[in-house]
Amino acid sequence: MTKPIHQRHVYLKMKDRAEALDLFLSRFDLGGVLAEESVPTETALDRVTAEPIFARASSPSFHCAAMDGYAVLARRTYGAHPDRPVRLEIGREAVPINTGQLLPPDADSVVMIENVVADGREAILVEKPAPPWQHVRKVGEDLVKSELILPSNHLIGPYDVGALIAGGVFHVPVKARPRVTIIPTGSELITPERARAQKPQPGQIVEFNGRILAGLVARAGAAPLVHEPVPDDYETILTVLGRAAAGPADVVIVNAGASAGSRDYTAAAVAELGEVLVHGVTIMPGKPTVLGTIGGKPVIGLPGYPVSAVAAFESFVLPLLCGLLGVAVPQRPRLEVVPVQPLPSKLGLEELIRVKLGRVGARVVAVPLKRGAGTITSLTRADGIVRVPLMSEGLEADAPVAAELLVRPEEIEGTIVCVGSHDNTLDVLADLVHRHDPELYLSSGHVGSLGGLMAVKRGQAHLCGTHLLDPATGDYNFSYLERYLADVPLYLVNLVFRDQGFIVPPGNPKGITGVEDLARDDVTLINRQPGAGTRILLDHCLAQAGLSAAGVNGYDQVEYTHMAVAVAVLTARADVGVGILAAARALELDFVPLIQERYDLVIPAEFWELAKLRTLLNVIGSDEFKRAVVALGGYGVDQTGRVLLDPSGRR
Repeated sequence: MTKPIHQRHVYLKMKDRAEALDLFLSRFDLGGVLAEESVPTETALDRVTAEPIFARASSPSFHCAAMDGYAVLARRTYGAHPDRPVRLEIGREAVPINTGQLLPPDADSVVMIENVVADGREAILVEKPAPPWQHVRKVGEDLVKSELILPSNHLIGPYDVGALIAGGVFHVPVKARPRVTIIPTGSELITPERARAQKPQPGQIVEFNGRILAGLVARAGAAPLVHEPVPDDYETILTVLGRAAAGPADVVIVNAGASAGSRDYTAAAVAELGEVLVHGVTIMPGKPTVLGTIGGKPVIGLPGYPVSAVAAFESFVLPLLCGLLGVAVPQRPRLEVVPVQPLPSKLGLEELIRVKLGRVGARVVAVPLKRGAGTITSLTRADGIVRVPLMSEGLEADAPVAAELLVRPEEIEGTIVCVGSHDNTLDVLADLVHRHDPELYLSSGHVGSLGGLMAVKRGQAHLCGTHLLDPATGDYNFSYLERYLADVPLYLVNLVFRDQGFIVPPGNPKGITGVEDLARDDVTLINRQPGAGTRILLDHCLAQAGLSAAGVNGYDQVEYTHMAVAVAVLTARADVGVGILAAARALELDFVPLIQERYDLVIPAEFWELAKLRTLLNVIGSDEFKRAVVALGGYGVDQTGRVLLDPSGRR
């Protein structure tokens, strides 16, 4: 076997998603791959029928009562009238019967118990004629023996299981689940089992992509098998891949072996053992996907970043598994939404952007989540996916676009959209709001304080978080509301007071004591994005100290949340970052206090009386919320929930 030369791959012949999928699926006889097996009907949920299934018994199989009452012969009740009731002897002419019980041989109707009058203990009086087969379930009313219950290639649901049993079918012929072997690759990977036994060392990553893919495979009706992580060694990957392709698996997935990196060997291994059909598709994330075949068996190389792996799975593996099972690929419901900010994209790539969604007024707004292919939180937090077309350079803010829903539509209606400055207490608030009302969700989009005010102005948010310092007065937020939202009736509510300062590594090795230290050549800063209140605070402090931004190393290196700033310091990307005490404490970093600032919520008056906003405000004012906030450290709650400004302008 020849080891490939270490060189980076350049995608010169990428195929679009539809073309790549058609080429891939066309190479396999999907209908003839899976075996048939018989399973007990009660275990057949989510299996796919291998052949049409017919009733083996009628349901019901005997005439039975549909109501509680008396079984009678209908002709004996003819002529009954309230003035001339018909008297029937209990036990001989009127047999007591309950719902579902066998109808006596000499009866063809049921009179409900509430429609008879007792005539002593031995008879009843019927005041209205009972037509034949009244309140009776006749033989075969639901199913007749030999009637089709389910067709071939039908995904069996809970109701189907009941119908099969009712029709006398106690074993179901189903297609065997496609067997999918998942091979994670990477010398840095360790299994979750090993991580549970021993804390991962620096440079080691707990393998989780395989578990994500296994869950997606199982949800698609297939049977996953996750292989032990395979190191980045071509000969080893080649051996493991060859064994998997020659084994019982119907499909083989190699994860983290498909990219433009010089140490990713999937395409070369597939080419050596079989044939590479596609290497590179015009979707983002997911571009490096490899589609191939070994010995007539489908082999897919998925990128190592989780968002890329999921996008490629949904684009290629899911249609393959559905094709093997003979079922339609599930289609997500779509909804028209408007992005809260421009979404630029690369021309020539179809980009899938995961978003948070919420109805604000008459429109559903879409707040983009982090777009990195390795950002697993964008998978867990997303409500929908917005696709940027192949030949587009992006989407405009506030322009309608279709979103594929990842959640129930009811969740979107129950979402409170908060766009603005990041603060750790918003996570606490989101948890408590959902705990108090499971139909409510708080969605936070971190675009900075000014970005939040603009979202409110455009009617794209129920509220925004802001902490904008006015250098002229030393106060917060009021002057900015007058400048940007003078024509918007609103309330300003205090959420917290919080400690802002310098986040530094444990022990403060660079000896940071004040803003003057940021001008030192040996100090590198991690900053916040333009428009963030924290950045405005930093600029004010620099100006007071007579320092220019140009003289600060790392001034243009930015993150969008306090936690991201803290991580940058923790991982030595920077020596210092401006942020809140709670973020420093969360990652066990040191903190140099700078100022205590007021963090407020801006709520347009049109949303003030909404039930979900009232729940939010009640939670903010609760002792439960205040205790949780204080426990984070670095927060003051003396004015939490206080209205600082109302639509009349009163402070």
